[in-house]
Amino acid sequence: MTKLLLSLHVLASILAVGPITVAASMFPRYAKPPAPGDDGPHDHDLRTAAFLHKICRGYAVVGIAVPVLGLATGAQMGVLGDAWLVTSIVLTTIAAALLMSMVLPGQRELLEEEEGEDLPGAGTGEGALGTGAGSGALTVAARRSAAARLAMTTGIFNLLWATVVVLMIVRPGSTTGA
Repeated sequence: MTKLLLSLHVLASILAVGPITVAASMFPRYAKPPAPGDDGPHDHDLRTAAFLHKICRGYAVVGIAVPVLGLATGAQMGVLGDAWLVTSIVLTTIAAALLMSMVLPGQRELLEEEEGEDLPGAGTGEGALGTGAGSGALTVAARRSAAARLAMTTGIFNLLWATVVVLMIVRPGSTTGA
């Protein structure tokens, strides 16, 4: 039973958390509007950003299976009190909280800011959002700054998951073997 639970836990981690980390990392690049006056090539593409946000939201729901299967595996192995597992649980909780409270809402806000713009002029710095006019509209500079902050937050989220993966492999202090 332990091998089955561990296999399902690892598969869930790869298939659920992996896509979130990749899509969340790519999102700011596509959501960030080009600098005003920048006529060169850029990656600003709201359709792609919206698709990446949809991936993050969907896989976040599926990702709930990862800690559930992890706890079941830890219980089966009798290691729920081990420091490496407790640390992993704490880091997983922080990563999940970061995803739900900052990453996903940050993505949604960047998408909503440009929702009212016409697609041909989106990201060009023209119109209500580009000039900062209108109710609650962010300037292009503010959207670029928000995208940069989101990229940093996503990086922290990814580092938390990388740390959990290392702890799961190395298991410092574990008596169950390496």
